[in-house]
Amino acid sequence: MCSSFGAGGGAMISVASYCRVSTDKEDQANSFAAQQRYFTQYIAQHPQWKLHAVYADQGITGTSALKRPQFLRMIQDAEHGRFQIILTKEVSRFSRNLLDTIAYTRRLKAMGVFVVFLTDGINTQEPDAELRLSIMASMAQEESRKTSARVKWGQTRQMERGVVFGHSMLGYDVKDGIMTVNPEGAKLVQRIFHMYGVEGLGSGQIARILTGEGILTPAGKSKWTPGYILKILKNEKYMGDLVQKKSYTPDYLTHRKKVNRGEEPTVMLSQHHTPIISRPLWDMVQRERRGRQRKSAGGASVQHALSGKIKCGLCGANFVARQKRCSNGTTMLRWSCSTVVRGGTCEVGRLLRDDDARHMLHQALGALNIDWNEIGEALLAMIQEVEEGKGKRHQEMWQSLQRKKEAVMDAYFSGDITVQDMQCMKERYQRQQDQLDYDRVEDVQPWGNRGQEMKQVLDALLQGRLSSDALCRMLIQEIVVYPDRHVELTIRGLPHVFMFSEEA
Repeated sequence: MCSSFGAGGGAMISVASYCRVSTDKEDQANSFAAQQRYFTQYIAQHPQWKLHAVYADQGITGTSALKRPQFLRMIQDAEHGRFQIILTKEVSRFSRNLLDTIAYTRRLKAMGVFVVFLTDGINTQEPDAELRLSIMASMAQEESRKTSARVKWGQTRQMERGVVFGHSMLGYDVKDGIMTVNPEGAKLVQRIFHMYGVEGLGSGQIARILTGEGILTPAGKSKWTPGYILKILKNEKYMGDLVQKKSYTPDYLTHRKKVNRGEEPTVMLSQHHTPIISRPLWDMVQRERRGRQRKSAGGASVQHALSGKIKCGLCGANFVARQKRCSNGTTMLRWSCSTVVRGGTCEVGRLLRDDDARHMLHQALGALNIDWNEIGEALLAMIQEVEEGKGKRHQEMWQSLQRKKEAVMDAYFSGDITVQDMQCMKERYQRQQDQLDYDRVEDVQPWGNRGQEMKQVLDALLQGRLSSDALCRMLIQEIVVYPDRHVELTIRGLPHVFMFSEEA
């Protein structure tokens, strides 16, 4: 096969070799040292040949040349005339992309460089080489497609069993496909959710606070961004659920990932791991986030606590905020009908001071004559009664899972199941026990897990720590301003509408 190279004597022929080597320590047959010895011994059998270099890409896909730096370096060296022959074991080592294989061998042949595929018995100097190469390259590409499909199928089955594909994140460590809570990071996640959902802060404000306190991001950066805060707030992992296959690879040749927008089914497991955020707080944050998005999309600023809450009783338009500078140098926030602000006509069109609107809320709360301490005690009694019953159910479920783990071990020692099945089932039952343990710890705390956010709000109200902004965001559903100089205020969850005159 190679006798035509240098058969007539003369100058030495420079020969290069190319291989893709395995990164698996146990795969010695494909290691760099093993393949280097192979090519060195092969070239030694040809007296007029000398080895220029062995080009090797380690553990990299063969479906795209762009992802193989040593392959591209070899092509560049060929263009500079540094060798005349390239040796490679087989077509699949050279490339698993049919178009790449034909294109590169043609390009090399035009330079006077020929490729010899030793195992496949193909020499591109021979007339029928391209036909045979096309057949072998097609087979290699089809094998690559099948391998890709097998890997994707295997990964999906692992995902369905609860194996986590991904890296550690704020609040969770991921190792060997298992997620565990990182206590320090979990506290920061809980704080971010509380600032957004309970205190009413925006993602930009939270980012500035964390940056100002010198807290580093998980990537070690000193600056937090609003986008990263929102990414945390939207991550379902923090409430214990796992959604995988959010991205997919449509082309096994390029291996470029795309965001999965319904092209492939995702894999979702509810209560997969120990949550950091309770579901009530998670749900509250998602409602708040979607509400702010709608207001922002509608053109209303979400910078102020009353943004999107004040409406015109005549034309139905939102009121918008305007700053007025006072003679003493201070500024005053006032609200007016957006129809008038944009140059239209509306009889209401008048200004409502921001502090007047807040005063109306406090007057409404005072008129309700609510005993917050009495409400708190009633809620505590109700929640504790529920939690006591839940604690008993938790204990029964935990003991049932323990019996299942023992049954799994018995089945394994009896030879009824494999070690992989045993480990998978034990890990699943252990995760469920960990979830129950976490819930039990939360349940023994005052108010229990379910009432924690309510208690925080009530405590903040009682102790005067809840900011006026947070109070407005949580309690005010709508303020409607009418042309006959009166204002109506609706509080969330109450059927009663509070009415005020302009002087209120």
